[in-house]
This record gives sequence, structure tokens and C-alpha cells, in this order.
Amino acid sequence: MTEEEMRETQLSTEEIFKGRVVHLIRDTVRLPDGRTSTREVIRHPGGVGILPLMPDGTVLTVRQFRYPGGEVLTEIPAGKLEYGEDPLACGKRELSEEVGAEAENWTFLGNVYPTPAYDTEIIRVYLATGLSFGSQHLDPGEFLNVVPVPLSDLYRAVMNGEIADAKTQIGVLKTVCLAREEKLPVKIEL
Repeated sequence: MTEEEMRETQLSTEEIFKGRVVHLIRDTVRLPDGRTSTREVIRHPGGVGILPLMPDGTVLTVRQFRYPGGEVLTEIPAGKLEYGEDPLACGKRELSEEVGAEAENWTFLGNVYPTPAYDTEIIRVYLATGLSFGSQHLDPGEFLNVVPVPLSDLYRAVMNGEIADAKTQIGVLKTVCLAREEKLPVKIEL
């Protein structure tokens, strides 16, 4: 079967819920074999994750409580895009808000589709270097701690299954690959 032959065709759509962050719809689709099926889809504007890397190889992570999982996670700073917003502009805003930093250099590390079976969210991941600091200015209702962690320790934590967040895993692993290829403006001991 070709990729074109695998495509499903939307026949109808129904709005189930429209919230501040997500929009749930139920579509009826025609399958490649001609039968119909239902697809429930969460529409989300996407987000940006930033791995802020210091010259000594330390990453500025954040620790924050995540209500759906009921636990405090270690993550790279991140935030939700507004519909139509430029991802790099969002990354710059979030780095400033959560860490109180600005970056001279931005490297796009790629897109992460956290749950492509039922969610349109795409997280754009960036590496930020050449950091300078001002003051943190969190959004109302946002509570987090900035925790500096050596990249080598984060890498071990990812490989040991201690970092559950997908955008953080991708950011760390791709940054380690860049370090091994000596494509970073800082020297990292791994």
C-alpha cells in the first residue's frame, strides 16, 4: 500500500469541547478499505522547549508540578505557543520568563510529536547558548524552580529512565550528539 493509499478522508466533524488550551473534536473518516471510523482529536497550538546550555556544560532545567501525572518533573524550560506565533519568538519569551535569561545563539534541534495518534501538538525544541541573565518573571499561577544540572548528569538520567519528559529527553540526546560531533560553542565532558 502506498502512503497516499493509507490516507483517511474526513467525512464530518463535531466539536466536543473547546477549552483555553485544548479543543476536542470527533471526526468521522473513510478508511482506505472504504469503511468508516471515528477519530477523536485534541487540537493544540503546540509549544517550544529550550535547552539553555551554560559555557561550563551546565543545563538550566526547571522542576515543576505537573497536575495530570501528579508529580514534580525535571524538564527543560518550555511554553505553549499562541496560534500563529513564531516558535523562536515563543522560545525567547519562555526562556526569559522561566529562567530570566536571553540567548545569543539559537539552534533548532527538531520537532517532537508527543502523542500523534490523537493530538495535533508539536513541540519545537531549541538549544540556547551565549546566555545572559536578567530576572525571572513567571506567569501568574506558574510555580517552578530553576535547577542547574551538568549535561553529563542529565544524559545519564535520560538513559537510566529518570527523565520522563519527552521534549527534555530529545533536547538532551540531540545536544549530547552535537557535543560528541564537536558542534557546540562550549566544551562538554561526557
